[in-house]
Amino acid sequence: MIKTKQHYHSYLKADKVALGRNSKKPFFADNIWKFERLLRKVEYYHNCKSSILWKPYVLFLKWRYHLMSVKLEFTIPKNVFGPGLSIAHIGTIVVNNNARIGSNCRLHTCVNIGTKAGHSGLAPKIGNNVYIGPGAKIFGDIEIADGIAIGANSVVNKSFLEPNISIAGVPAKKISDKGSEELLIKSTEIL
Repeated sequence: MIKTKQHYHSYLKADKVALGRNSKKPFFADNIWKFERLLRKVEYYHNCKSSILWKPYVLFLKWRYHLMSVKLEFTIPKNVFGPGLSIAHIGTIVVNNNARIGSNCRLHTCVNIGTKAGHSGLAPKIGNNVYIGPGAKIFGDIEIADGIAIGANSVVNKSFLEPNISIAGVPAKKISDKGSEELLIKSTEIL
């Protein structure tokens, strides 16, 4: 969670590296990078600027964030993802606000990270360096270890505590000892 201006800047740097963005591409042409920058800005101002003087600006930022979320079809709440978030494509992504996801997560379109049915607070805890393939559904009071690669269209409804493996299927099961190593950029380690 972003707690200082220094945290805010380190999250932005990690996200930029994870997305593979360089300064040559025009900012206005990259909606995913604009979205991630706005997400981190909302997190920073929400967490660090609690004074009544900041309230109108924070509300304005949240309104802009909501509009951009609707445009890109992302339902990603603040303070869920660690640094190094990489969203691969524009398209439906739904994440519950009780989920906790570590650093260097790569998400694809049509991912759903939700709670156990009928329990609003029982959401997944996902480790660092996790790759989540297109269409994956992850739900319930479960834990996903570091370095796991989750295959496309998988349904993950139980914990996987063995690190650096691949899981896939409906329901998901271990399919390989090869994890997410080649599927994402570990930006927090690079920086």
